[in-house]
Amino acid sequence: MTTTVFCGTSVDGFIARHDDTFDFLPADGGEPHGFEEFIATVDAIVMGRNTYNVVRTMGEWPYADRHVIVLSHRDMDLSGVPVTVERMSGTPAEILAKLTARGFNHLYIDGGITIQEFLRAGLINRFIITRVPVLIGQGISLFGALPHDVKLRHVATRSYATGLVQSEYEVVN
Repeated sequence: MTTTVFCGTSVDGFIARHDDTFDFLPADGGEPHGFEEFIATVDAIVMGRNTYNVVRTMGEWPYADRHVIVLSHRDMDLSGVPVTVERMSGTPAEILAKLTARGFNHLYIDGGITIQEFLRAGLINRFIITRVPVLIGQGISLFGALPHDVKLRHVATRSYATGLVQSEYEVVN
């Protein structure tokens, strides 16, 4: 099982403002930077409830052809979204075991709290981080506090005409 984080951040490392908005990120990604190619390799998306609630308000559901697992310990309204969306609860290890047993091979891990929980559990394999040329000063950090160093191996860094800089890393176990 491969787990990947693909996300945009401000140069100072924030994925959203404290009110969960991310208006500093360019609309529609700003320019093509590999997301379509990445998402084509993904079997399922694992996101937290907060991220689900934000994505759900953005208009048409963007993941219509992908399984989406929304992590929540409480019941939630899944009306109006495809049947490929389901709620699941448990620890990151339990979630990964359930999805592995169902035959999924590549998970896209999305949402601040979810990314941080999977990272602390040692269950992230790869990061693709696109930095947007803006400093916002405060907000929701991509990584948060970690109990120990997480060693990374640099895979590639690409820059784009609009100033986006994307770096890819593998987690070294």
